[in-house]
Amino acid sequence: MSELALLPITRLSAMMDAGETDAKALTRQFLQRIHGAGRALNCYVATCETTALAEARAAAERASARRRLGPLDGIPVAVKDNIDVAGVPTSNGFGGPAWRVPDEDSEIVRRLRAAGAVILGKLNMHEGALGATTDNPHFGRTINPYRAGYSPGGSSGGSGAAVAAGLCGAALGTDTGGSVRIPAAWCGLVGLKPSFGLISTRGVVPLSYRLDHAGPLTRTVADAATMLRVLAGFDPRCPDSRHAPEFPADDPAPGRLDGIRLGLLRNFDAEQQEPAVRQAFERALRQLSALGAHIVPIALPSYDAVQGRRAGFVRVEAEAAFVHAALYEREPQRFSPAMRHYLDYGRNLPATRLLAADRRIDRAAFELTECLQDVDAIVSSTTPQSAPAFDDHEPENAGSFCIPANFAGVPAVTVPMGADERGLPLGLQIIGPRHAEARVLRIAAGYEAASGVALTPPPLGAPPA
Repeated sequence: MSELALLPITRLSAMMDAGETDAKALTRQFLQRIHGAGRALNCYVATCETTALAEARAAAERASARRRLGPLDGIPVAVKDNIDVAGVPTSNGFGGPAWRVPDEDSEIVRRLRAAGAVILGKLNMHEGALGATTDNPHFGRTINPYRAGYSPGGSSGGSGAAVAAGLCGAALGTDTGGSVRIPAAWCGLVGLKPSFGLISTRGVVPLSYRLDHAGPLTRTVADAATMLRVLAGFDPRCPDSRHAPEFPADDPAPGRLDGIRLGLLRNFDAEQQEPAVRQAFERALRQLSALGAHIVPIALPSYDAVQGRRAGFVRVEAEAAFVHAALYEREPQRFSPAMRHYLDYGRNLPATRLLAADRRIDRAAFELTECLQDVDAIVSSTTPQSAPAFDDHEPENAGSFCIPANFAGVPAVTVPMGADERGLPLGLQIIGPRHAEARVLRIAAGYEAASGVALTPPPLGAPPA
């Protein structure tokens, strides 16, 4: 029975249709894992046990009457703790007693509930969503399920670790500069950052109104597509929501990629990458070529990865200082010294520095959009490294390959591309033109099937590696 928690949600949904399991049994199993051996990973900051069991009973009754609401009906999912769940504190990774208890679900949680999903609880995150390790000074570290003492990534680290360890069927995260894709890559998962505005961010604590996206972390590409069909859609109450073509009803079918042109960004060549990452990426390029794709070297005329990363950080610090100004003035003790440093920097930032950063972001977005007119998608490693140990310094360039997609507001997905010599997962990133989610997921599904990469962390409670 325990292996059910490690199955893709598409498989679990099919089993519910066939009467081989039900939402009640599945939810109880996830809760047992969360409160049992899974506690050592420190993924959850709050569980919604009473409401989850009630939602599971209702889903089981619908399934028994053959009235399931869709493929997510009865599937247990969890959400990052900067996403509102009615009646449950939203901490955004900050310390102190509950400062915000929403009386309304975020739009994306509302959509999940409307589809019948079971909400298990809220997941740990990097403080303020501003970092890539989920070494949270208030709620503690979340541990990578693949290796004790190692980061799951961030800022959606609790989301990545929980899905990988079988503590939920799928999870929601947010991505301002890679915060869905980094933990997905380091935890051996699929992570999707959609086009800007495709998934509503109403009810999500902002980090950057300009760069914020919300998206799913799942086991497979088909799972990501299943989640996207429920989450995507215009929200008239969200000022950052955008109208978009309807996402296809069918899952992306794995197959050949004949004629697909995949751009290889030469701008990333100067970024220092671990040897295992380079080797895995070269292997992935060979596999994509074998599927019929054409690998085409391309370049953004003026983009520099280091300067781009710094420009993004300037924008994020300025907006974070704006978003959290009132709370910071009133209760500065809720913020760690590192977070206070970021907020102080943002508060004191000269306008000319912010405008220079915005101009660099605009230029990068323009050049990436132009490049995507010449190729079907761009491929890269998701991160230049595998998950770091907590005792090591946080890598400054973890988001270097991710953030251009945030600048341009275009879709990007990470899919597992193997592991390093320590067994730590590595990710392949696919970036497509705006509203080309179906295309990037089809390419990802083709690679997923052809590569045969199947990563599973050690069993919960196993001795530390």
